[in-house]
Amino acid sequence: MELKFEKAFLKSLKKHSSIKKQVQKKVDMIIENPVTMGEPLKNNLQGFYSCPVKRNFIIIYLYCDVCRKKNDDVVVKCLDCSETDNQTIKFILLGPHDDAYGL
Repeated sequence: MELKFEKAFLKSLKKHSSIKKQVQKKVDMIIENPVTMGEPLKNNLQGFYSCPVKRNFIIIYLYCDVCRKKNDDVVVKCLDCSETDNQTIKFILLGPHDDAYGL
Protein backbone atom coordinates (compact mmCIF):
# COMPACT_ATOMS: atom_id res chain seq x y z
CA MET A 1 0.00 0.00 0.00
CA GLU A 2 1.36 3.37 -1.01
CA LEU A 3 0.40 6.48 0.95
CA LYS A 4 0.46 10.04 -0.34
CA PHE A 5 -0.17 13.07 1.83
CA GLU A 6 -1.11 16.26 0.03
CA LYS A 7 0.49 19.53 1.16
CA ALA A 8 -2.88 20.83 2.40
CA PHE A 9 -3.29 17.76 4.62
CA LEU A 10 0.19 18.12 6.12
CA LYS A 11 -0.25 21.87 6.63
CA SER A 12 -3.54 21.30 8.42
CA LEU A 13 -2.02 18.55 10.56
CA LYS A 14 0.67 20.97 11.67
CA LYS A 15 -1.94 23.64 12.39
CA HIS A 16 -4.08 21.22 14.42
CA SER A 17 -1.20 19.43 16.16
CA SER A 18 -3.25 18.99 19.35
CA ILE A 19 -5.16 16.14 17.68
CA LYS A 20 -2.16 14.56 15.96
CA LYS A 21 -2.51 11.26 17.86
CA GLN A 22 -6.21 11.00 16.98
CA VAL A 23 -5.41 11.71 13.34
CA GLN A 24 -2.67 9.06 13.32
CA LYS A 25 -5.09 6.51 14.77
CA LYS A 26 -7.69 7.28 12.07
CA VAL A 27 -5.06 7.20 9.31
CA ASP A 28 -3.97 3.76 10.53
CA MET A 29 -7.58 2.58 10.52
CA ILE A 30 -8.11 3.93 7.00
CA ILE A 31 -4.99 2.10 5.81
CA GLU A 32 -6.33 -1.15 7.26
CA ASN A 33 -9.67 -0.83 5.47
CA PRO A 34 -10.08 2.28 3.32
CA VAL A 35 -13.52 1.40 1.97
CA THR A 36 -15.38 0.66 5.21
CA MET A 37 -13.72 3.38 7.29
CA GLY A 38 -14.88 6.22 5.11
CA GLU A 39 -18.12 7.51 3.73
CA PRO A 40 -18.19 7.92 -0.06
CA LEU A 41 -18.83 11.50 -1.07
CA LYS A 42 -21.10 12.71 -3.87
CA ASN A 43 -21.56 15.53 -6.34
CA ASN A 44 -18.47 17.74 -6.68
CA LEU A 45 -16.53 15.41 -4.31
CA GLN A 46 -17.44 12.21 -6.15
CA GLY A 47 -14.64 9.66 -5.78
CA PHE A 48 -13.48 10.95 -2.41
CA TYR A 49 -14.18 9.56 1.07
CA SER A 50 -14.57 11.31 4.40
CA CYS A 51 -13.76 9.88 7.80
CA PRO A 52 -14.44 11.65 11.11
CA VAL A 53 -11.49 12.18 13.44
CA LYS A 54 -13.58 13.68 16.20
CA ARG A 55 -16.82 15.58 16.40
CA ASN A 56 -17.04 17.94 13.41
CA PHE A 57 -13.43 17.26 12.27
CA ILE A 58 -12.76 15.06 9.23
CA ILE A 59 -10.18 13.53 6.93
CA ILE A 60 -10.87 13.57 3.19
CA TYR A 61 -9.04 10.93 1.20
CA LEU A 62 -9.02 9.07 -2.08
CA TYR A 63 -8.49 5.34 -2.60
CA CYS A 64 -7.22 4.87 -6.16
CA ASP A 65 -8.45 1.28 -6.60
CA VAL A 66 -12.09 2.14 -5.90
CA CYS A 67 -11.84 5.43 -7.76
CA ARG A 68 -10.83 3.59 -10.93
CA LYS A 69 -13.30 0.71 -10.51
CA LYS A 70 -16.19 3.18 -10.21
CA ASN A 71 -14.79 5.28 -13.10
CA ASP A 72 -14.58 8.25 -10.74
CA ASP A 73 -11.08 8.92 -12.09
CA VAL A 74 -12.81 10.60 -15.03
CA VAL A 75 -14.31 13.12 -12.58
CA VAL A 76 -11.45 13.40 -10.08
CA LYS A 77 -8.71 13.76 -12.72
CA CYS A 78 -5.62 13.41 -10.53
CA LEU A 79 -2.58 14.73 -12.32
CA ASP A 80 -0.53 11.68 -11.32
CA CYS A 81 -3.28 9.10 -11.91
CA SER A 82 -1.50 7.18 -14.67
CA GLU A 83 1.66 6.81 -12.54
CA THR A 84 -0.14 5.89 -9.32
CA ASP A 85 -0.64 2.29 -8.23
CA ASN A 86 -4.18 1.03 -7.55
CA GLN A 87 -3.26 0.32 -3.93
CA THR A 88 -2.62 3.99 -3.15
CA ILE A 89 -4.43 6.10 -0.60
CA LYS A 90 -4.16 9.85 -1.03
CA PHE A 91 -4.87 11.89 2.08
CA ILE A 92 -6.20 15.13 0.66
CA LEU A 93 -7.43 17.31 3.50
CA LEU A 94 -7.88 17.45 7.25
CA GLY A 95 -10.05 19.98 8.98
CA PRO A 96 -13.33 21.11 10.45
CA HIS A 97 -16.32 19.63 8.62
CA ASP A 98 -17.53 22.82 6.93
CA ASP A 99 -14.03 23.97 5.93
CA ALA A 100 -13.07 20.57 4.50
CA TYR A 101 -16.16 20.28 2.30
CA GLY A 102 -15.45 23.71 0.91
CA LEU A 103 -12.42 22.32 -0.98
